[in-house]
Amino acid sequence: MKAPFALALLAATPLFAPSPATAQGVVSAADPRAAEAGQEMLRAGGTATDAAIAMVLALNVVEPQSSGIGGGGFIVHHGGKTGLLETIDGRETAPAAARPDRFLGADGKPLPFLQAWPGGFSVGVPGTLRLAEAAHRQWGRLPWARLFEPAVRLADKGFVVNARLAGAAARNAPLWKDFPAIRALYAKGGTPVAEGETFRNPAMAATLRRIAAEGPEAFYAGDNARKLSEAVTAAPKNPVPLTEADLAGYRAKPRNAVCGPYRQWTVCGMGPPSSGALTVLQVLGMVERFPLARWGKDDPRSWNVIGEAMRLAYADRDFFQADPDFVQVPVQGLIDPGYVRARSRLIAPDKARGTYEHGTPPGAQPRSPAPSREVAGTTHFVAVDDAGDVVSWTNTVESAFGSQLAVNGYVLNNELTDFSLAPEQDGAPVANRVEAGKRPLSSMAPTIVYDAAGKPVFAVGAAGGRTIIMQVAKALIAHFDWKLSAQEAIALGQIFFDRQGLVLEDGTATARFAAPLKAMGQHVTVTTLGLKANAAERLADGRWVGAADPRSPGTSLQQ
Repeated sequence: MKAPFALALLAATPLFAPSPATAQGVVSAADPRAAEAGQEMLRAGGTATDAAIAMVLALNVVEPQSSGIGGGGFIVHHGGKTGLLETIDGRETAPAAARPDRFLGADGKPLPFLQAWPGGFSVGVPGTLRLAEAAHRQWGRLPWARLFEPAVRLADKGFVVNARLAGAAARNAPLWKDFPAIRALYAKGGTPVAEGETFRNPAMAATLRRIAAEGPEAFYAGDNARKLSEAVTAAPKNPVPLTEADLAGYRAKPRNAVCGPYRQWTVCGMGPPSSGALTVLQVLGMVERFPLARWGKDDPRSWNVIGEAMRLAYADRDFFQADPDFVQVPVQGLIDPGYVRARSRLIAPDKARGTYEHGTPPGAQPRSPAPSREVAGTTHFVAVDDAGDVVSWTNTVESAFGSQLAVNGYVLNNELTDFSLAPEQDGAPVANRVEAGKRPLSSMAPTIVYDAAGKPVFAVGAAGGRTIIMQVAKALIAHFDWKLSAQEAIALGQIFFDRQGLVLEDGTATARFAAPLKAMGQHVTVTTLGLKANAAERLADGRWVGAADPRSPGTSLQQ
């Protein structure tokens, strides 16, 4: 199917072909224990959604620094029998007490991030369980309680701490002198959990059992809601109201998917408040006129063009995108073919432009920019079942261990620091400023790609803050232009940018382009990047295989 750049219609319209049953399903997650939880659900007769919910719950236990029930996320779902592409927004919301000046100091200036981050100011109303509930209601098959069993076992019986969790705990432990609840979990006696030790979390096991038995209401009302409210309202740092009414009022929202073409494929993902799909599609649209397939991954011109498109797309992202329930976002204008072509004409194949300002897409309204600061956290997972359902889901608590607040064994997010800390610029309201009930702008980019016949052939997403968008864009270019497998595509070295210029990932083949890119006028830094992607691809014979980032302990498993 060849679609124009446009919004995909929600649920009611099958834009894509029903996908034939697969020989067996596949799962991919950033931790093998989570992948095993998903595999267990598929083998029990569950759907891709059942597997994905089991994975997010297991990740809540074994990867608490990255995601969990105290956070939120986005899901993109393809129905194998229906051909329907549907998405659900489980992004956290600002509580009713949140005002645009939340992150301003006594001097009227934005707080430094390290002051705004830990404690109550940064906590949004969690959305993960409402997202899981909505997904299970629509696409699940196994009983709700069954999906919790692997996570409860891990929390109850314990799991071996890996290097990622141990490293995050060691880095954050100095903060925990002011946060006794999380210190009691991950640094008992003042010593952070260590790689190789067996860790148990009976409080989390008890919480998960209650939610398994009673449903999400056990989280959003009653004893848990009271304790969560108290943890934020009486936080050791930055205490601020988050009420039981805030929790009771949270709803996961169905959203329109955003779809657009890349050569003969159709790329689909989350619309705002996720900036993932729009920005990925802008990057792809701007590079499409260049012969990347002929140049290949070993030609510095490929990376110059990708880098230029990236910086132009992010300039638009930071100006125009925010929560569409509060701000008019020119969704169709940002991926309008004429507009994208005009932006692409700003790119020279072998020369740096040097300045990267936002454009004026059709339908855009005058406003101040919408910048956000996202850090390298988050997790992504993919599931495909034997009926052809495909799930691409990104979940997060934002920074490592979120706000550093913990309740009933789980971590609370710090998603509100994804808002712009300054509410105004040049006397005008900033699009991505804090407002009660608003969802902060996100870079999460869960993605499903379709072939010319309308069948899903690739699912991908990533973790790593603002790098997420470029991890996904790079993986798509590497897979579809350079014919790399899903595994090779996500493992390929990354390109990103900072205030000075391009950033190439140290220790990868991509780093060797530093000199030729500098010769093109680029400022280039070679450094390590916090990256973590997961994917699955459909092979020519119809089988699906998974891929997990070698930078992480993740893995993929067949049904």
